[in-house]
Amino acid sequence: MEEINLRNFAYLGDAVWELYIRNKTIYKTNNSQKLHQMTTALVKTQCQCELLHYLEEFLTEEEQEIVRRARNLSIPVGRRKMQSEYRQATAFETLIGWWYTYDKSRYEKILSLLENKISV
Repeated sequence: MEEINLRNFAYLGDAVWELYIRNKTIYKTNNSQKLHQMTTALVKTQCQCELLHYLEEFLTEEEQEIVRRARNLSIPVGRRKMQSEYRQATAFETLIGWWYTYDKSRYEKILSLLENKISV
């Protein structure tokens, strides 16, 4: 199996997480503005940081190492003002992408853990 760069896992995880959230929010309203507001609230950097913090106690050693490495990825210049939050969100997205690629059952378990933390 070809090795995937952590940044690519974050890229995939960003899309997978947003699709998951969109799938949840479409059942909540027919108002496109409210739909957008609900979705963006759950995919923004601050929310992802909080979710990663919540998940920390449930992570395996391998997953903790992925988080550590993902937090150390270089930060785009435009994101440097909120560097700490951006690094945490990148780590969250990296885990989502990694689970989605390599361990779907773990991905599903994590989503069920997060169910009570995300208010849609």
